Amino acid sequence: MVEAVQGAGVVVTGAGGGIGAALARRFAAEGARVVVNDLDADKAKAVAEEIGGIAVPGDASAIVPEARDALGGTVDVYCANAGVGSGGSEAAGESVWALAWDVNVMAHVRAAEALVPEWMERGSGRFVSTVSAAGLLTMIGAAPYSVTKHGAYAFAEWLSLTYRHRGIKVHAICPQGVRTDMLDSTGSAGDLVLKPTAIEPDDVAEALFRGIEEDRFLILPHPEVAGFYQARAGDPDRWLTHMNHLQQKWEAAR
Repeated sequence: MVEAVQGAGVVVTGAGGGIGAALARRFAAEGARVVVNDLDADKAKAVAEEIGGIAVPGDASAIVPEARDALGGTVDVYCANAGVGSGGSEAAGESVWALAWDVNVMAHVRAAEALVPEWMERGSGRFVSTVSAAGLLTMIGAAPYSVTKHGAYAFAEWLSLTYRHRGIKVHAICPQGVRTDMLDSTGSAGDLVLKPTAIEPDDVAEALFRGIEEDRFLILPHPEVAGFYQARAGDPDRWLTHMNHLQQKWEAAR
């Protein structure tokens, strides 16, 4: 059992399935009191009933007040997990880009705005951001997703460097492929890049809890991502050339 989360009031957004449901189950198993959020009310209720949690369905951007009340007045851990896997290029359309920014970035900002003041006042709080390896690297065929996941990672990084001396812990989870409905929706690009090394949602939850125990910011359920990230930083042109080869391979296969 991880002592840091026993008895804690935890909110997990996008928890009706996939990574979010795995996080909710793991927090509950570790003795936390869990609010399960999802746009799909039936899915949220099903997971909440399974784990003995509380369903608070609705838009992840606006649930902090209701979730706080459901937990008796205090949110100790907030998992900003809800996301959209928007594919497409620069021409994806304004509405696609706007939705990606709103869900993948601004929902995190709004949650932090609602939570950080009370966390600073009491000197503790934990913000968990489900980002993606795309936020450290990129993903072919998915400009809105890649760009906004970079934004989500940057915001989590900013929260950590700004408030860690105030007792606020921040974790950024950056997996590659995870066997979820979102992976299935990535099509041929996901088949090429993500599916060969895809892991289970429970593996992501396990990686997070190891990171909590070790007090680490960056959570890499696929350890090889660390090497890719170093290669990108150390020689951007070589890395971009490699990624362009993947792009060409994908185009040829299509």
